[in-house]
Amino acid sequence: MKTDCKGYLCIVLHAHLPYVRHPEHDKFLEEDWLYEAITETYIPIINVMQSLLQDNVDFRLTMSITPPLVSMFADPLLQDRYERHINGLIELAAKEITRTQWEPQLNHLAHMYHYRFTNARDVFVNHYGRNLANAFRKFQDTGKLEIITCAATHGYLPLMINETAKRAQIKIAADHYKRHFGRQARGIWLPECAYEPGLDNHLAEQGMKFFFTDTHGVLHATPRPKYGVFAPIACPSGVAAFARDVQTSKQVWSSIEGYPGDYVYRDFYRDVGYDLEYEYVQPYLHGGGNRSNLGIKYYAITGDTDHKQIYNPTWGLDRAAEHAGNFMFNREKQIEHLASIMDRQPIVVAPYDAELFGHWWFEGPDWLGFLFRKIYHDQNTIGLITPSEYLGRFSRIQVATPSMSSWGYKGYNEVWLEGSNDWIYRHLHVAADRMVELARNNAGVNGLRQRALNQAARELLLAQSSDWAFIMKTGTMVEYAVMRTKTHLLNFNSLFDQLNNGTLREGFLCELEGKNNIFPEIDYTVYS
Repeated sequence: MKTDCKGYLCIVLHAHLPYVRHPEHDKFLEEDWLYEAITETYIPIINVMQSLLQDNVDFRLTMSITPPLVSMFADPLLQDRYERHINGLIELAAKEITRTQWEPQLNHLAHMYHYRFTNARDVFVNHYGRNLANAFRKFQDTGKLEIITCAATHGYLPLMINETAKRAQIKIAADHYKRHFGRQARGIWLPECAYEPGLDNHLAEQGMKFFFTDTHGVLHATPRPKYGVFAPIACPSGVAAFARDVQTSKQVWSSIEGYPGDYVYRDFYRDVGYDLEYEYVQPYLHGGGNRSNLGIKYYAITGDTDHKQIYNPTWGLDRAAEHAGNFMFNREKQIEHLASIMDRQPIVVAPYDAELFGHWWFEGPDWLGFLFRKIYHDQNTIGLITPSEYLGRFSRIQVATPSMSSWGYKGYNEVWLEGSNDWIYRHLHVAADRMVELARNNAGVNGLRQRALNQAARELLLAQSSDWAFIMKTGTMVEYAVMRTKTHLLNFNSLFDQLNNGTLREGFLCELEGKNNIFPEIDYTVYS
């Protein structure tokens, strides 16, 4: 870590997917969310970090890896299914090499995909024993990566009115992190960056030192922060809040001005799953046979037109390097200005969804690698840093209370509480109250009753996932989000009734334990 620089850049990637696991089906469409992210985002980021280590490039990256994602990484069923999935893509890419042999540009891309899929299988199976949490733990142990946690199932905390349920989301996450990463979590990504005053008390109770808010969460703090968003503030509990910088977000995220929209980059939407003959791709689709993305995409964005140019990966890499240089230049000028008016080194916090890199923006992981290399080799203004390192350098920070905020549309709760999804909360509130009642009325039980209480806690947690309300709002896969919400609530209420009536059905409980098996070590007394 550079200490003689004028200021610091903190890159934060939020890696999260909802817990999707359906052993009752041989193939399930929504499980592809995990498989696509492993192939297109997580393994490319792992490869970038491994390359930087091999070349002795000092870097710092912060990643939140949420408990549902870590749980899916560690699940043997999903590990088996991912290996089957990637073997199918390798087979398809090999067929594409043959099919495109008389089309040099397409054939070059088919070879590229075959290599990428083969490499993904090798990294997944041979390097990290089919559990990618092992990879991220390795990089954390080198000191280059700081892994932070998130709430247990990414529950939207400001909309939980039961304080015990909020505490349980944080406590379960902290215990889960320690089990998988071998140390206590120092920081947390609050789901959807959603904060309300007082929430930090639950973080402090679990020994966490920092969290992130959107820009206005710190800018509207009480009292107003002396350094704006370019230094953390300390909540009354002592937990620090870091805020997102608007400029860095706009450069990367904006659909109009952001880098990923450049015309030479690969187009996400043109995929062989839709472009090629149905009979040809049908063996690689799901049991229902509906067309879906298969991850082989041959075209560049080109422009706002139906006519697309064939993607040129060399041009894409060159543009990613150019954009990395532009991003670094802008951060240099930004930090030079901030350093001239601050009495300490500023920190610019740049948080993004991890799945932007590689999945939506194919060249994103390469951009990240170029950026880290350029910062290391080409300048002395910026240093890369993690939040823990910054707090270690500057322990005296202003005390202020952040305002209620989120990083959703309009910056508050509206995405997760509006006409399409408001119906869920009356049920979630009742279920949370009932879970607390169960825990307090069943102290010290064991056997079947203890198992049922633990499963009731799992069902509540899975129903609380903010992903379901978000999907209902955005209008994508709404039927699935509604089904998941209702299913977990019905499961919970059935267990609640059976526990209260003394009519526990072991067969029903075993079925739920087999399907919804997140947090195997959960202890229902967290709700008491």
